[in-house]
Amino acid sequence: MATTAFDVVGGDRSIVVARINGELRDLATEVSDGDVVEPVGVNTPEGLAVLRHSTAHVLAQAVQTTFPEAKLGIGPPIKDGFYYDFEVETPFTPDDLARLEKTMVTIIKAGQRFQRRVVGEDAAARELAGEPFKLRLIGSEGGADVMEVGGTELTIYDNVDAKSGERCWGDLCRGPHVPDTRYIPQNAFKLMRTAAAYWLGDQKNEQLQRVYGTAWPSKDELKAHLTFLEEAERRDHRRLGSELDLFSFPEEIGSGLAVFHPKGGVVRRVMEDYSRRRHEEAGYEFVNTPHITKGALFEKSGHLDWYAEGMYPPMQLDADVDADGHVRKQGVDYYLKPMNCPMHNLIFDARGRSYRELPLRLFEFGTVYRYEKSGVVQGLTRARGFTQDDAHIYCTKEQMPDELDRLLTFVLDLLRDYGLDDFYLELSTRDPDKSVGTDEVWVEATETLRLAAEKQQLDLVMDEGGAAFYGPKISVQAKDAIGRTWQMSTIQVDFNLPERFGLEYQAADGTRQRPVMIHRALFGSIERFFAVLLEHYAGAFPPWLAPVQVIGIPVTDAHNDYLQDVADKLRARGVRIEVDTADDRMQKKIRTAQKSKVPFMLIAGDDDVAAGAVSFRYRDGTQKNGVGVEEAIDEIVAIIASRVQV
Repeated sequence: MATTAFDVVGGDRSIVVARINGELRDLATEVSDGDVVEPVGVNTPEGLAVLRHSTAHVLAQAVQTTFPEAKLGIGPPIKDGFYYDFEVETPFTPDDLARLEKTMVTIIKAGQRFQRRVVGEDAAARELAGEPFKLRLIGSEGGADVMEVGGTELTIYDNVDAKSGERCWGDLCRGPHVPDTRYIPQNAFKLMRTAAAYWLGDQKNEQLQRVYGTAWPSKDELKAHLTFLEEAERRDHRRLGSELDLFSFPEEIGSGLAVFHPKGGVVRRVMEDYSRRRHEEAGYEFVNTPHITKGALFEKSGHLDWYAEGMYPPMQLDADVDADGHVRKQGVDYYLKPMNCPMHNLIFDARGRSYRELPLRLFEFGTVYRYEKSGVVQGLTRARGFTQDDAHIYCTKEQMPDELDRLLTFVLDLLRDYGLDDFYLELSTRDPDKSVGTDEVWVEATETLRLAAEKQQLDLVMDEGGAAFYGPKISVQAKDAIGRTWQMSTIQVDFNLPERFGLEYQAADGTRQRPVMIHRALFGSIERFFAVLLEHYAGAFPPWLAPVQVIGIPVTDAHNDYLQDVADKLRARGVRIEVDTADDRMQKKIRTAQKSKVPFMLIAGDDDVAAGAVSFRYRDGTQKNGVGVEEAIDEIVAIIASRVQV
C-alpha cells in the first residue's frame, strides 16, 4: 500500500496540508523514500489559506445545489476569508446567504473527501462543457494568476461521498485542499455579503455575483473576527465623517472627490500647519506647482509610458480651426497631474545649481488627480483627487546614505507626533518588466535604502517587484488602535528621472554631476492620513487636533454671557471653543457635546459665576467642580500643547 503524506505527518486534524519537497500538496499525496515531508497546520498563513479555499469550494457546491443554473467563476482565499464568483440570473439576497450557509453545514457534516484528479485539456473541456468561465480558464485567459489553473498539470478536485465513494460535485482547481469537509469547523465560517464583480476584474468582461465569506479554525476565532469587524465599522471614516460633519462626497462633483466642511477643514489645517512647521525646522523649502500641464512633460518623465491608465484622459487645447473646419494648427494635449515630481524637476532645472545648495529639499502640498477604477474608490483612503505632502530631495551620491537616515528618522518622529507609534518597514524592489534604468543603478539604490532601513531597528519586510518604474521604495507601515496596518510614508531613491530630465549641479572640482533624487510622501496624502487618524481615534481626536476643543455649557440662559467671557479668554490663547446657547436643557447639551466627541466641557451655573469658576468636564465623563477660570484655561492650553490624548 502506498505511503501518503498523511501517514508521515499523522492524523492530527489541525494538520491540513503538507509541504513535500518545498511544495504545498494534499495530505493524500503519495510520497517516496527521500521525500522531505513537513506538516502545515491550520493556524499557519498557508494552512489557513487552504482551509478558506476549501470552504470556498463548499460554498460553490452549495450554490449549485440550491441554484442549479448558476455558473462557476473563481473562488480564491483572500485576507481574512474567501470569495467565489457566480453567474446567476438574479442577485443573491441575505435570505439566500442564510440558505446557503445551512446547505454548507450539511456538506461539511457529510465529510466529503477532496479528491485530486489530473485531466488533459480536451477531457477537461468536455467535462466542463456547461461551465463557460471554466472553459476560458483552460485556455490562456486566466493563466497562472488564479487558483483554478497553473503549475505543470491541469487538475479537477472531486467532492466524494465518504461512504459510497460516489462523486458529489467537482471543480477545476490546482489545490491543495483539506482532506475532507469535516476539517472545516461548521460553526467557524460565515457568509458576509455579496457584490457585483467583473470576470477576472476586467470591466470589459461580464458582471458576476461575488459572495464573500470568512472561515477560521475555531468558533472563538470567528467570534473575535466578527467583533473586530463591528469595531472597524464603528470607526469607518466615511460614517464618522458624516456624523461629525467633517466632509462629504457630493454626487454633483463626482466619485472619489471630497469636499471638506468647516470642522473637517479645521482638522486638516491644523495637520498641515504642524507639518509645515516641522518641515521648516528640518530645512525644507516650499514650492507650488499647477494642477495641469502639457502632456510632453509626462512623456519626458515616462509617466505616459508607465502610468497612463491611472491618469485622467487628456484635454486637447489651443487648436486653431477655420470656419470651414480645417485645422490650421494642431492642438496640444494637457493632463491633470497624477504626481508632482516632474514639476519639481523643472524647478531644480530653472537655473544652474551648485554642490553648495545640496541637499536641496523641495516640499509641496500638491493636489493630484488619478483616475482610479470605480470599484476601488473608497472614501478618503482611495480617492481620485487628493493632496500629497510631497517632497523631493536632490543630493549627491555621497550625501544619499545620511540623507536617507535623516529622512526616515524625520518621518517616523512626525508620525509619532500624530499618535501612531507601532511601525514596520517594507522594501519594494525592482520589477524588471515595469522599470527603467540599469541593473547597477537599481542594485545601488536598493542596497542604500536597505541599510537606511536597518538603522531604524524596525522589522523590515521585502516586497519583491513592488517598486515604482523609476526606483526602489521603502514604505512605513503603521498599526492603528485596533491592529490594522496602513501604508503611510513612502521613500523612493531615483537615479532615472534626473537622467531623463538632464539635471546637473556643479561639483566642487568644477565638473557637472548628476544629482540623486529622493521622492517622499510623508502622509501619502492629506485625505488618506485624515481618514487613518479619524479611524485610529474613532473620531475622538486628541485635543490639539479636535475641530472644537471646548464646549461651554451654561446651566441656564442667565449664564450665557459669563461663559462667553470665558470663551473670549480661551480664544485669546488660541483655543477653539463654542458656547452652546441653544434652548435645550443642560443634560441634553452635555450629551450633544459627548456625541460630537469634544475633549472638554466647561459648565457654569450660579455658584460658578459667584466663585469665578467652572465645572470642568472631560470627554470620558469625569468632572471637577469649582475650578477657577484661569486654572481651567491653563490646564486646557497645556494639554493642547502636549499633543497627548485625553
